[in-house]
Amino acid sequence: MDKLVVTSSNGIKRIVFNAPERRNAVDAEMVERLLEVVLETAGDDTRVLILTGAGDAFCAGADVKGMLGRAGGFDVTEHLRRLTNPTIAALREMPKPVIARVHGPAVGIGCNYALAADIRIASTEARFGQVFSKIGLIPDGGSTYLLPRLVGYAKAFELMVTGEVIDARTAEALGLVTRVVEPEALDAATEEWAARLSRGPGVAIGGIKKALLYGETHSLAEALDFEAVTQAECFRSEDFREGVKAFVEKRRPAFRGC
Repeated sequence: MDKLVVTSSNGIKRIVFNAPERRNAVDAEMVERLLEVVLETAGDDTRVLILTGAGDAFCAGADVKGMLGRAGGFDVTEHLRRLTNPTIAALREMPKPVIARVHGPAVGIGCNYALAADIRIASTEARFGQVFSKIGLIPDGGSTYLLPRLVGYAKAFELMVTGEVIDARTAEALGLVTRVVEPEALDAATEEWAARLSRGPGVAIGGIKKALLYGETHSLAEALDFEAVTQAECFRSEDFREGVKAFVEKRRPAFRGC
């Protein structure tokens, strides 16, 4: 059985954590394969990427017990630098929207895979938690960067030091979740977002991601100049020409992502 199931249809790729017997806790093999698929996706013709999990969980974190049991010991710094960190960076930096479809627990690194997505759609049964401190660790997977930017330093500190697991409605109120729906509506809500994004202007969407990421670590003056340069890329695109033509003709544009 593949521990990571990857499917693609109509420009929408799905990555499914597939270890339901351990609530999709990721082992070294899964993390390595995830990085491989994410890097491939950044350069292929995918328009939208969806992350989700099999069974009743999104991802219950890392299979720490299995990692510690590996022959020769476990170098956590090497593991994070070689696999986890590049995966988070690639999800954030790829010029395509990433949706996290969260239907159950997303804790530890599982929570942080969701945080690295652009859109998080959760069912009312979803749970989110930075549970690292409960076993004497600090949060990794980019969470010390991503979480305070979503909820502020004070709340991020509270969630991290307590390891509290919060429900979907609380996550929504804090700004962690884009939308919360009942479990039976989750697939439809996810497909609606995926279809909407896949029909969108791919060059502009990629530019929006780049500009937002750039703006997080640069001054206003630098961000303004980055916008000017990135806008030129959009201005030269087929999508822009199609958008203007459709506007004049009063019809829905047929963007091609180029």
